[in-house]
Amino acid sequence: MVRTAPLDRRRALLSFDGKTEQAAIGRSGITAMKREGDGATPRATMRLIGGFTRRDRVSLPPTRLPIRGIRRDMLWCDAPHHASYNRPVRAPFAASHEAMMRDDGLYDICLVMDWNISSRRRQAGSAIFFHLIRPGYEPTQGCIAVSLPAMKRLLRHMRRGTAVRVA
Repeated sequence: MVRTAPLDRRRALLSFDGKTEQAAIGRSGITAMKREGDGATPRATMRLIGGFTRRDRVSLPPTRLPIRGIRRDMLWCDAPHHASYNRPVRAPFAASHEAMMRDDGLYDICLVMDWNISSRRRQAGSAIFFHLIRPGYEPTQGCIAVSLPAMKRLLRHMRRGTAVRVA
């Protein structure tokens, strides 16, 4: 379960298997009315689908979650009116997107949650990932982010369908 931390709505506490980890969430906190670009983390129960990793930068512990290596041509479409909205796409790609291979390390381990994926709604938010933190637990654009050691501990218990509940 992910819940807002006391005194800072852009930080969170993630509880799993009797342990609590610090996390970063969206710069706008948690919302029940997620919209594209609002900077909020959706209040929802989201299931893990799979993930991506930078194999050239991190080694993963054993996990039952399907994980693919990130390549330079991997992008994620965040253009609400494009047919590939909230889907992985390949470069070159003209519509608005994010690169999955980042220099800042945020997506060195990037887990995809099922927010707005199985039945997409335009403008309802895209690329809601569970990924690594920025220094100082800076807020995300709406994702959930944890430290590398925390992510490695969690990965050992994750599989396709693991529920991430944001309350």
